[in-house]
Amino acid sequence: MARVEILRPQTVEDFEKYYDLRWRILRKPWNQPRGSEKDEFDEKAFHIMALADGQIVGVGRIHFNSEEEAQIRYMAVETAYQGKGIGSLILKMLEEQALREGARYIVLNGRENAVEFYRRNDYRIVEKGHTLFGSVEHRKMRKDLR
Repeated sequence: MARVEILRPQTVEDFEKYYDLRWRILRKPWNQPRGSEKDEFDEKAFHIMALADGQIVGVGRIHFNSEEEAQIRYMAVETAYQGKGIGSLILKMLEEQALREGARYIVLNGRENAVEFYRRNDYRIVEKGHTLFGSVEHRKMRKDLR
């Protein structure tokens, strides 16, 4: 596998590719429209993307719900690059940013098929989460940072 670089999207083109990956992995398989991959927190959130072979292969975002609570959303890695540690690199960068900004803990709503990934990265299930698109089960998860 090519060297993976983790950085923040900067240009309009970066963000177009970033949101395209988010939509293709997290929304398109459930026939959700373009635009559904964005929310009201995107403007103030901290975004990360992983590049390999000059292409965006992973994305993630963190925003704050309160001074102490940060939330990770929209983690996605290209199918061909899953299982290669890219998600963990993105997660680590988001956690480091949360710590820099003073978060005491991070919450997220992990899809059922991603729960083990988050557990391997020291997140624990807090409670059953919501069901997205009528079929995608989630678990509310948490990681204490201090």
